Amino acid sequence: MRRSKLMRQRLVAVFLIGMLLLFSPLIALPDQPQLLFGLPVLYLYLFGVWMLLIAAMAWVVRGGDE
Repeated sequence: MRRSKLMRQRLVAVFLIGMLLLFSPLIALPDQPQLLFGLPVLYLYLFGVWMLLIAAMAWVVRGGDE
């Protein structure tokens, strides 16, 4: 029961961090006409955040600090 509650809290935290990173004013920061590795910076930011959120959720679900 305790582990389930801790996992739920961590998943909510990951969700809130994801919402913050994908919030409109923060997305406007990397929205520049520059290219990095031949790709727009905004695309790299969005896919990087997406990858980070998936990795964080996988870490939480698998047990994290155990």
